[in-house]
Parts: sequence; structure tokens; C-alpha cells
Amino acid sequence: MKTGKQGIELLKHYEGCKLTSYPDGIGVWTIGYGNTFYEDGKKVVKGQTITQERAEQLLLIILSDFESAVNSALKATVTQWQFDALVCLCYNIGTGNFSKSTLVKRVNSGQFVNAGEQFLVWDKSGGKKVKGLTYRRQSERWLFLNNEVKFFN
Repeated sequence: MKTGKQGIELLKHYEGCKLTSYPDGIGVWTIGYGNTFYEDGKKVVKGQTITQERAEQLLLIILSDFESAVNSALKATVTQWQFDALVCLCYNIGTGNFSKSTLVKRVNSGQFVNAGEQFLVWDKSGGKKVKGLTYRRQSERWLFLNNEVKFFN
């Protein structure tokens, strides 16, 4: 599966777009829509700039890595909107965390409502609860369960 319109909308809303590299909440250099690396694998570093067009292009290129990770982790059939929500989560927490998560285990065992609750456990950075992550997880959960994009911030 590939990310649909709702997933892209949700991802762009919470990632935001910055055309000059900046350190994220834990000090990782980031650019565009939350990209920490380029398609050639090189890391984003201080002082880099890109155009809006490049940010859009980079998002779609890098997003395919996360789509592949979600497709690989899932054994159960999901809807487009559930896939979109899962890709948004994976994009933010990383492929390793995603593939080992209780959320994936619950989806794969058909426990979709219980899986939806698992979005909410991923609202911390450096062990501390972050309001922006709480909002994002609520939105991802909402999309996963309701086939509707809703922003909580």
C-alpha cells in the first residue's frame, strides 16, 4: 500500500515544513517535512537549505521507506485510512520501534480497537511527555479508528 491523501495531510500538519535545517526536539538535524536524511542516505546537517519543491519531493521519496516498513510489519489487512495512520506513526517513531510495537502486534491479531489505543503510548521524547506528540497521537488514533482527519492542536 501507499500513503493516501489523508495520511499526507496529517503528516504535513504535524511535521510542518522548514526549508532551512534545524535541530529537532532531541538535537537531530532536520529539514523539510521532518526529514533527517536524504534519499542517498546522507544525514541532514546544520546550514542546509532546500526549496519547497524539493521538500515535497523529498517527503514522497523518504515516505516510501516508511510505507515499506509498515507493509512489511503488517500481516493483517488494513484499510487505507488505517495504513495512513500507521505510516504517520512509523515516520515519527522510526521503523525499528514501529515493527516491534504492541500496536503492530494488536493489528496483526485483529484487535483494531485495542491497537488504536496504542498510538497514545508514543507521546514521549527523552522519557518526557510532549504535548505536541500527544496531539499527533490523538490525530493518528482518530484517523485509524474513524477514517477522518482531525487535528487536536
